[in-house]
Amino acid sequence: MPYWSDVATTSETVGIAVDMNERQRVLEECLAYFSKLWHQRAAEPRKFDFISLFAHGEETKDMIKDPMEFLGNLILLIVGGNDTTRNSISAGVVELNRNPKEYDKLKTDPSLIPNMVSEIIRYQTPLGHMRRTALEDVEFKGQSIRKGDKVIMWYVSGNRDEEVIEHPDEFIIDRNKARHHLSFGFGIHRCMGNRVGELQLRILWEEILKRFDRLELTGEPERVLSNFVMGYSNVPIVVHKK
Repeated sequence: MPYWSDVATTSETVGIAVDMNERQRVLEECLAYFSKLWHQRAAEPRKFDFISLFAHGEETKDMIKDPMEFLGNLILLIVGGNDTTRNSISAGVVELNRNPKEYDKLKTDPSLIPNMVSEIIRYQTPLGHMRRTALEDVEFKGQSIRKGDKVIMWYVSGNRDEEVIEHPDEFIIDRNKARHHLSFGFGIHRCMGNRVGELQLRILWEEILKRFDRLELTGEPERVLSNFVMGYSNVPIVVHKK
């Protein structure tokens, strides 16, 4: 699943060595796997995994009839469900090493983990932007937006807005109102998995602090060359046990 996510969102320039033909083959493989799973779930009583909910949902039960719509929704769930979390894990390790006082603060007071998770998500901003379509004419800060215009919302910029966030370019794990960020979107489009992502990161850091003294960055991290996925292709570390 991580490989499907990487193939869907990156290119040969960032270390995923697949050309367009190979990408198509991999995504067709993904589609075939989940199509089979869909039919299995549709033949069973409704469960609480996403494929079962899709197969039994009144609004989504016919999605399988349009392979591209089905694949698009699959990629959205796959990327949103693992890519963002993986990159937030890496970002946490990187920023704690770049800010050793914050790492010491965390080790002294593990109760800061939930707030730190929100700060990681704000500072990292796993997905840099999303596009929306204006449903009506709008005037915003002197800019005219007409109905039908495509608007790019730069979450990564909003999360560094000095008019709203004090010292926005600093990584501060006990920041006040750290969860007031835009990384999950806003309104009806807010990420449906936001609480799951926070839970995953919280549990991970709880276990890291229990088991290890420190995760030490041993070299310069390599960034994914993307203006959409704010992530890493390589983060070299050494794990120091307690």
